Amino acid sequence: MESARIRLRRWCEGDAEALFKYASDPEVGPRAGWPPHLSVDDSLNVINTIFSSEGIWAIILKETQEPIGSIGYIPHGFSNIPIEPNDCEIGYWVAKPYWNQGICTEALELVLDYCINTMHFDTIWSDHFVSNPASGRVLEKCGFAYTGIETRCPHLLGGDNEPIKILKFNKKQFPCKN
Repeated sequence: MESARIRLRRWCEGDAEALFKYASDPEVGPRAGWPPHLSVDDSLNVINTIFSSEGIWAIILKETQEPIGSIGYIPHGFSNIPIEPNDCEIGYWVAKPYWNQGICTEALELVLDYCINTMHFDTIWSDHFVSNPASGRVLEKCGFAYTGIETRCPHLLGGDNEPIKILKFNKKQFPCKN
């Protein structure tokens, strides 16, 4: 999948150094609920376990061919929020040098199209920490609406202490507003 500036592809072991370069930043992972990576081996382990799952892609900046983030969906049974059997939850992150450039919006639009037209999910969900309103703005641009539900997710880093807002996608507002 690709847009003007990015391409989404599967993660590979050769991406470990680039992943570590960005995922070791202490301002990146905690905003998404995971600890900063401590070594290239740590990043390689994430690629071989979490990022090897179906529906998880590296966000590749076409200009440099470097992975600068990740996006994907997780189905019912793996979501940190209660969703129905034909629903999914979408999550993403992008490296700090690429914040506020519309890259997450581009990547989210590609994955939403895939989830709607290829996977035919009934409902698409997402969430973000209350302290990360930028992630919420990306979701809202792409047609997600706040459900009025805030909860805690103890398996996320910081999820015991900080609430997350749960959002639901409205297919009528697709594609995203740039």
